[in-house]
Amino acid sequence: MSAGNRRVAVLAPMRQELRPLLRPLALRRVHSDSNALFSGALGELQIVAAITGIGMRAGAQAAERVLDSGRVDHLVVVGIAGGIGSRVAIGDLVVPERVIDLASGAEHRPARTGDATPRGTLVTSDRLIVDAEEIAGLADGGAIAIDMETAAIAAVCERRGCAWSVFRAISDRAGDAAIDLDVLSLAGSDGRPELRALARYLLARPRRLFDLARLARGMTRATRVAASAALEALARA
Repeated sequence: MSAGNRRVAVLAPMRQELRPLLRPLALRRVHSDSNALFSGALGELQIVAAITGIGMRAGAQAAERVLDSGRVDHLVVVGIAGGIGSRVAIGDLVVPERVIDLASGAEHRPARTGDATPRGTLVTSDRLIVDAEEIAGLADGGAIAIDMETAAIAAVCERRGCAWSVFRAISDRAGDAAIDLDVLSLAGSDGRPELRALARYLLARPRRLFDLARLARGMTRATRVAASAALEALARA
């Protein structure tokens, strides 16, 4: 199949994670509703993209949506992840050998695409994991990163017979004291900041401004790394 006949789907959980891909993939919004798809191209490669929202249910629904939009030859997940263990640092690219759903134990194997050598395990959980012993146990089992969508997306792709890959980059550390349920509530399901909630949070905890700034820098760096790797792989598709 030639590149001109191939159609690839790109899924990013948050707007910030899709943003570095908008211009390189010439992405344009197809619909204006909250479930909008984006259409674009990279050379002769046709692209369909979507922002999934945060969490496994949102990831699965978005995967179904893009696969229902027409033939998809390959699906690529792009975004950030929390680092686990000493093998990764902020900004490191994660192209895992396997993805595990922590709730069910289901294991998924990405299709290799691009030149990055797969390594380690990416785990997926809807639960915010902060316990140091649990994180250490994940590291002992080979996990190098954690996210909240990939395993659910992988399950949909495998059920529907679509090859899939994932490019994540480390934006923060699992168990970082700066990340708690209150911090997660400062953004909507698509990652868009909730400005009123942010203002209330900082009024009550002004010293956390430095933590939030550090997390923002890590996110910016990681989104660029993941997007760059995905673009390089797509260019070779």
